[in-house]
Amino acid sequence: MTLGKQEHSMANEKAKLLLETAGKQVGMIPNMYAYMANSPGLLSTYMHGYELTRKESGFTPAEQEVVFLTISYENGCAYCVAAHSLVADTQSKVPAEVTEAIREGQEIPDEKLRVLSEFTSIMLNKRGRPDREEVATFLNAGYKEKHILEIILALAVKTISNYSNHMFDTPLDSVFKSKEWNAEETVA
Repeated sequence: MTLGKQEHSMANEKAKLLLETAGKQVGMIPNMYAYMANSPGLLSTYMHGYELTRKESGFTPAEQEVVFLTISYENGCAYCVAAHSLVADTQSKVPAEVTEAIREGQEIPDEKLRVLSEFTSIMLNKRGRPDREEVATFLNAGYKEKHILEIILALAVKTISNYSNHMFDTPLDSVFKSKEWNAEETVA
């Protein structure tokens, strides 16, 4: 891609408003947002879906992060794995061993979070066509059918960010550098 980051001062009005909102919500304008602002519809859809997932999914913050990390890992998005790893550590209270297991493609030690991560992977890799046994395992872990729909929303949101980051080869913001992740070394 030859499109550059949209700097707030140079962005069109739609992009400018979205970047202002992002800056207020996140406390900065992440590189990912600045590149996605080349398509205000893309950035707006991402921000709206992300906010709804955070506020209305019925998942705990730790569960949300497991879903986002799992999708980003499966899609090989180094930017999002780093960003969600930092959020997992500093805000969502994900046990460090869970975050590291996802980052390394290893079995998650917490049973309920493992089932959540595995079902999220199944939904992504089977293109939303889990079999009855896989659904039953998910529901038997204490999740509800509504959670399946919320995973679909998370898949949509992460597809937007993961694919955009792939296309732009989005450089990692300095705030996420401590959680840098190399997809080529981890994802088979």
